[in-house]
Amino acid sequence: MSGTSGNQTRATSTQANERATGRSWGEWIEHFESHGAQKLGHPEIAKLALSAMPATLENPEWWAQGTAIAFEQHAGLRVPGQSSTGDFRVSVSRTLPVDRDAALEAWSERFGNTESHQDHAVENVRESRTEKRSFIRFSLVGAGKVEVAASPKDAAKTSLAINHTGLESAGLVEDWRAYWKALLTEL
Repeated sequence: MSGTSGNQTRATSTQANERATGRSWGEWIEHFESHGAQKLGHPEIAKLALSAMPATLENPEWWAQGTAIAFEQHAGLRVPGQSSTGDFRVSVSRTLPVDRDAALEAWSERFGNTESHQDHAVENVRESRTEKRSFIRFSLVGAGKVEVAASPKDAAKTSLAINHTGLESAGLVEDWRAYWKALLTEL
């Protein structure tokens, strides 16, 4: 798993990839490097990964994205937590013993009137719902965007996830992770 001096690939990511795809991480690296992936953008690298996924693999697009990201980290094209556009993101989640509507309602009751998070004003709050998930989304002035998503795990449990995108540096990721985790523990 050692590679370029920029290598920050997480071993757990590559191990899961190897189990799912039946291809060693070294074989993946060879595949990408033989196609000049070090000089490609994320969409092209993900397409390369998808083209080499086993036909029997469930959710090959998801695995292709993860494989592409792991290669980009290996090649020094991005670091963990960094998006393909260069900004940083953080995600945290907690399973709650309620349905998705109750999970999102708990968030709204506790934090829905919060005017700022870590001194960044909340604006443009909106809610939406799909067949699979319910969302509350908002912007933080000077600190990106936040999505609170409630996804049912079963009839009695819901995963409440906070996805925060648009962070300016890797140094902000752990601070925001701790902050969002602390809020989730209050629910």
